[in-house]
Amino acid sequence: MHDIIQTILLFAPPTQGGPAPNPLVQLVPLVLIFVVFYFFMIRPQQKKQKDREKVLESLKRGDRVVTIGGIHGTVAGIDTEKKTVLVQVAENTKIKFDRSAVANIEKQESGDKLTTGE
Repeated sequence: MHDIIQTILLFAPPTQGGPAPNPLVQLVPLVLIFVVFYFFMIRPQQKKQKDREKVLESLKRGDRVVTIGGIHGTVAGIDTEKKTVLVQVAENTKIKFDRSAVANIEKQESGDKLTTGE
């Protein structure tokens, strides 16, 4: 039993009052963590948000869009004051969405038509 206690005390930190560590040295790892988070997480997210805002601002009539709910349609009208978009999903069916509900704008090839399989 005496040997176990002696072994544990060998790994204990010294109890002598040595010089206090520099507070600046303790602050450097925290600052480095913040810098890494900023450049790898915060900044790319801000850039992605700005790109999305540009895409939504460039939305115009006739664009084929997909909403965040997965609805495909063509922009039939845009209300700039209320920030809404009128999307035509069928021949006589139009749905009003917020601009932020548009997930992306589809690239349409010339002569490309959707087939319904009927």
